[in-house]
Amino acid sequence: MSALPDSLPLTARNGWLLPAVLTVGVLLLLTGIFWPTFHSMVEVWERSETFAHGYLIVPISAWLIWRKRGTLAQIRPRPDWRGLLLLVAAGASWLLADAGSVNVVAQYAFIALLIGVVWALLGWTFVWAAFFPLMFLFFAVPVGEFLIQPLMGVTADFTVSMLQLTGIPVYREGTFFSIPSGDWSVVEGCSGLRYLIASITLGVLYAYLTYRSWQRRVLFSLAAMIVPVFANSGRAYMIVMIAHLSDMKLALGVDHYIYGWVFFGIVMLLLFWIGSFWREDDQPEAEVVRPAAGQAGGSRALPLLPVALAVLLVAGLWPAYARWLDARALPAMPPLQVSAQGGWQPGAAFTSWLPHWVGADRQLRQSYTQAGRNVFLELDYYVTQRQDAELINSQNFMIRQKDPHWSNVGEAIVSVEIGGVQRQVRQAKMRGSDGQRLLVWQWNLINQRPLVNDQLAKLVLAFDRVRLQRDDGLSVLIATPYEDAGLDNAAATLARFAADMEPAIGQTLDQVDGQ
Repeated sequence: MSALPDSLPLTARNGWLLPAVLTVGVLLLLTGIFWPTFHSMVEVWERSETFAHGYLIVPISAWLIWRKRGTLAQIRPRPDWRGLLLLVAAGASWLLADAGSVNVVAQYAFIALLIGVVWALLGWTFVWAAFFPLMFLFFAVPVGEFLIQPLMGVTADFTVSMLQLTGIPVYREGTFFSIPSGDWSVVEGCSGLRYLIASITLGVLYAYLTYRSWQRRVLFSLAAMIVPVFANSGRAYMIVMIAHLSDMKLALGVDHYIYGWVFFGIVMLLLFWIGSFWREDDQPEAEVVRPAAGQAGGSRALPLLPVALAVLLVAGLWPAYARWLDARALPAMPPLQVSAQGGWQPGAAFTSWLPHWVGADRQLRQSYTQAGRNVFLELDYYVTQRQDAELINSQNFMIRQKDPHWSNVGEAIVSVEIGGVQRQVRQAKMRGSDGQRLLVWQWNLINQRPLVNDQLAKLVLAFDRVRLQRDDGLSVLIATPYEDAGLDNAAATLARFAADMEPAIGQTLDQVDGQ
């Protein structure tokens, strides 16, 4: 391994014009080819303040590369066939993500495709020299909503514990809790995701610009991930205490959010100020190291234009196949019909609560009764997976946030026994404003296999779709009333209903298969 010389012949610098122009042109063409994926990112930036920073990521990455122009100009651009391997891997990942309608993975794959273009056309030495600016592009992907529920749980746990430590009595149910001065709930806006995303993005950029050793960069980046979680929990406790001590006159409404952002701003300023004591930005950056001959894509230079054409061909195959999949006609779909089994009979509706599953091709809602026990059944059938009509979708949930009549006071994956077999279901406890309580179980049925793991279900459905296999799925949801002391009885009722009715429910998929 040897360091690059301080200067190279003028021909090396002049050799940048065609590769640079061609690389920018191919990147723009790929953005057009994958426009739906790129546009899906822009839509999230536009509608969500949490991810509005996405507009700045590409300009920041371009500026970071411009800062290194002196070093990068010393590198002779050299096409590298290994970049095509990254394009193949990223393209296959994009196809699976598109088939499963997993926008986040498709967006990450799109960014990887762009980096693969740079690698294939400019070479590994350039990629290594501009590694952080290129990797920073991944921050443009609006990801993190899966953290909302865990963060809400952390915030509720911390706030309730601190209130109890302060000597204030608390009654808690899920993310809802009551103190003598009023009732509170930890909703999505209280999760602190917005603070966390902003802190990580700024913290990683600050660490790169301020430090030179990778140890300090990693430590500060970790601090930028951990500090906002504790800061948000402290913010929630502070808001509740301000409201409690002011007889619920302060820290409500608009000033609720003002206090939050002011507190977060102070925490971030303190974090950056403390981090400045170990700054190293007065030291030169580490010199770019030239990869060994065996790592540089071979000693023989590849022709640039054929590589560019190969890049467009390899990258363009995946969206072409995806469009062909989308153009296929939908399979025939009979009505959903479930015959009553095990003594269960159709009955009158006993609850006003309805789950929120969107885009189903067929839906069945029916209440059943047996010996004084009532069970609500909802089936949502998706004949094939496509955008806005997906078995696994972030818009499929038990209840909307801030629903005026119902509250979700506890949701988790639990193990239950159905028909003598131990298996998992998604369990939720619903509380109505009229005092009614419901125990809810939900699972998905794919190829007659019950699944509750969303990631596994998405992967199975995506593989089936890409391989031209059946990619239909059924969401099964059952619910029954319960009293505070009767949760076990409610669980037994649901287990009995599921065991009796599952054969008939499974036949709904067989009916489609036989069309």
